[in-house]
Amino acid sequence: MPDQDRISARAASTGASASAAHDGTSTLFVGDNNLVLRATRFGDQDAPVVLLLHGGGQTRHAWADTGRALAAAGYCAIALDARGHGNSDWCPQGDYSARALISDLRAILESLPCTPYIVGASMGGLTAMLTLGEHPELACRGLVLVDVAPRLERDGVRRIIEFMRRHRDGFDSLEQVRDAVAAYNPARKAPQDAQGLRKNLREDSSGRLHWHWDPAFLDHAVIPEGDEGMFGQARLNRAARRLSLPVLLIRGYHSDVLSDQGARELMALMPQAHYLVLEQAGHMVAGDRNSIFTSAVQRFLDDLESNNAAPLSSPSKQGVTK
Repeated sequence: MPDQDRISARAASTGASASAAHDGTSTLFVGDNNLVLRATRFGDQDAPVVLLLHGGGQTRHAWADTGRALAAAGYCAIALDARGHGNSDWCPQGDYSARALISDLRAILESLPCTPYIVGASMGGLTAMLTLGEHPELACRGLVLVDVAPRLERDGVRRIIEFMRRHRDGFDSLEQVRDAVAAYNPARKAPQDAQGLRKNLREDSSGRLHWHWDPAFLDHAVIPEGDEGMFGQARLNRAARRLSLPVLLIRGYHSDVLSDQGARELMALMPQAHYLVLEQAGHMVAGDRNSIFTSAVQRFLDDLESNNAAPLSSPSKQGVTK
C-alpha cells in the first residue's frame, strides 16, 4: 500500500473508536522516583504515537482539540500532565527542576512500545530538547517545538511568572478566573461559559479555586538572567546542536516570549529544522490559532510518515501562515 494511502487508512480506522478519539482514554505513566503521571490518549493505541507536552502552569487539557484532530487523522495522541500539574502527582520534595522533568520524560520514552513523535510547548519543548540532546540513546521520530528556544525574552517570561504568582490565594468564582485570563491574554476572546475553565482548576476545602498545579513549581520557574534560568541557555544550545532528528519550530507572530531573532539563533544550531510563524498568535500558539496550528503539525507528521518530508520552509527562510 502506498504511504499516503496508509495514512488515509489509519484515519479511516479511527472511525470505529470515535469515542476514544473525541473524549480520550485516561492512562498513566510512572516518572522519576515512582511519581504517577496522568495522561489522556486520543485515538487508536496502535497508531503512530504523538506525545504532547504542555507548558509550565498548564495541564494536558491545553491539547484537547489538537489531540482529537490528530486522532481523527490517524495518530495516537497522548497528552501528558507534567509532574505537579493537573492530575499528576505532586512531588513531595517539591522537585520541579529540569533534572526531574528530564528524568520523567526519559522514563516515559523508555516505557512506550514504539518510537514517538513529540510536540512540546514552552516548558515541554525545552524538556524535550534537553532530553533528546543529552540522551541520544532515546529515539524520537520528529520534534515540534512550540514558541520556545534557548534564548527567550526576559519581559515575556517575567509576564508569565508574574501572572502565575499573582493569584496565590486563589479565586472566589469561575468568573474571576475568566477575568484574570482575559486580562493576561486580551487578544483571545473570553468564553461566554466559564465552566470550561474548571478543568484547569482545583478546589480547596473552603471552596476557593486555584490553578491546578503545585505552588512549589514557582520555586523553579525563574526569570532568566544571562545563562541562569530553569533550563540554562548554554545547556540548551549544546543540546540543540546534538539534535539530528527532523524538527519543526512554530512561533506565534505576536509572541513576547520567543522573538524572531531567538528563533533564528536556534535554526542556526539545527540546519535540518523548519521554521513556521503563525500570524494572529502569541505565545499560547495552540490556543490562539488551534486549527491552523494543528494543521501545520499534522502536515509535518504526515510528511515524515510518508517519507516525503517536503519542506514546510527553507531552513534559512521563515514560512508565515495566516
